[in-house]
Amino acid sequence: MRIRRLLAVLLALSFIAAACGDDGDTTAAPTTTTEAAATTTAAPATTTAAPATTTTEGSSLPDGWPDSLVFGFVPSQEQDTLQDDIQPFIDVLSDGLGIDVEGIVTTDYTGLVTAMGTGNADLGAFGPFGYTLGADQFGNMEALIQSVRFGSATYHGQWFTNDASICDEPPVSGTALENSPDGIVQVDALEAVALQVGVFFGDDGKALGETTDDGTAISAGSSCIGDVSKVAGGTIAFTTESSTSGYLFPALELTNMGIDPESDVTPVFTGGHDAAVVAVYNGDATYGLSFDDARRTLRKEQTDVGDKVIIFSITDEIPNDVVAVRSDLPADLKDAIFDTVAAFLETEEGEAIFDEVYGWTDIRRAVESDFDIVREAALELGITDPP
Repeated sequence: MRIRRLLAVLLALSFIAAACGDDGDTTAAPTTTTEAAATTTAAPATTTAAPATTTTEGSSLPDGWPDSLVFGFVPSQEQDTLQDDIQPFIDVLSDGLGIDVEGIVTTDYTGLVTAMGTGNADLGAFGPFGYTLGADQFGNMEALIQSVRFGSATYHGQWFTNDASICDEPPVSGTALENSPDGIVQVDALEAVALQVGVFFGDDGKALGETTDDGTAISAGSSCIGDVSKVAGGTIAFTTESSTSGYLFPALELTNMGIDPESDVTPVFTGGHDAAVVAVYNGDATYGLSFDDARRTLRKEQTDVGDKVIIFSITDEIPNDVVAVRSDLPADLKDAIFDTVAAFLETEEGEAIFDEVYGWTDIRRAVESDFDIVREAALELGITDPP
């Protein structure tokens, strides 16, 4: 399957990074913005081997703490913009720990996994699939922080379309889909866990009727319940092959229906969740996948995106993204990292930064067993050890 080629690239990159490490070169990371073969560009990390974990005489740092850390992020937006957005958080983390912390934005998940696995980064913000791939391949990282969004430590991918004929009933504006013990149900947009397109925070909490800065109304999101099996033969805008909600879970869903996600549909890999929404909005694909609700990323430029891009199904629940750390960092340093991030999230600035970059509203200590469902999904798709 296509994902095997991803793992082959990932393994090859680990050897490249190891070979270049002695020369002080940066890790190479491929871009995966299209279905065509990835081109290789240099990741922005300018780090070398992991810092020593012994302190010098007279150091004020606790025993075993390194004097610097590298924190890697995967783009959720343009790299330069993300670099600027994360810098205030990096400064807070550095001040809170008393350690020089460098924030880097890698080209994609593969670059971050490789940087962590080869010791060129100490912390990394990962989606659940990228984390499990890296942890299982390299064995030198563990999940420390799990994000929480509006009280939930799980999320789901959403199926969307520009063709309402897939709906069992006509789409309803101002609604969303949620998983329940009885299956997928349609709920009011204000009742959805994830913030839906057209929803904003007013004086009394969530409200419909968001507008742009010039007063233009942003349409509320439309949803219906449709039959995913009807996507067979159509063009699907996936995000990236390392995305849990944008590829792994929906690909498994198709496979379990007897639909090959490569040969029974026309897959298009857009490189990001917002790009998948754009592809369906523009008619370049009939169906698409993203996290819930990625339509919000377009709402200021395309105010009718909630009407034109219709949610018709969602995936099973997925554990939220994590911050992973090198396993050999001291336990008290890991605790300090968690406590510093938690304290920053309680400030208005921290809440605003994490909402803008990753949509976090809270955090909790990660539990490794929560990610077994991701590993099981990968196993069912035939993704085991790298070839």
